[in-house]
Amino acid sequence: MGTTQFGTGNFYHIYNRGVDKRDVFLSQDDYVRFMKSMEEFNTTEPVGGIFAASFHPPHRKRGSRLVDIICYCLNPNHFHLILEQLISGGISEFTRRLGGYTKYFNSKYKRSGVLFQGPAQYSHIDSNEYLLYVSAYVNLNFKVHRLRHSMSKSSWDEYVGKEKAAFCKKDIILDQFKSAREYEEFAGEALASILERKDLAKELKTMLLE
Repeated sequence: MGTTQFGTGNFYHIYNRGVDKRDVFLSQDDYVRFMKSMEEFNTTEPVGGIFAASFHPPHRKRGSRLVDIICYCLNPNHFHLILEQLISGGISEFTRRLGGYTKYFNSKYKRSGVLFQGPAQYSHIDSNEYLLYVSAYVNLNFKVHRLRHSMSKSSWDEYVGKEKAAFCKKDIILDQFKSAREYEEFAGEALASILERKDLAKELKTMLLE
């Protein structure tokens, strides 16, 4: 991903999963650590790491953000993000810094080697309609994979007002709806469509193998 030319002001769906589909989040602490990375590393200022950042005063100079995080979902063996690039090279630098999670994971669980299945993948979100659809897909990705909410960490609760966190830049999505409730209904309908197509694809694959 390092050589990819992302357009500033554009939106991208970023995703990756564990090598050999292995789990990359084994505890709630792992989710918290990855979230902390997304928060601390989203700056033009040099950051030595999460441990070093913990010693910085709260009023320290933060610099400009590299990206706006629109929404996210962290599942046991993969993650999804929607990012808006704010400065040239912002997404590449942000995702490079997130790669430091591997060092944390390997140290904690006494393993070595790569953790993720190569560089993060991406798709350009080239229309507002697609942005709304992908936001539903990412926010509710734990349901796409039929996971319990407690098994994942997503921005869904933040979007529908069940959590007061201000981690994501939600206005680009929610300002297009009369209320969070209306967005919730839209996302639910999108999810139903996604699950219907997923089940159909699974059924067709089974038929082809018979």
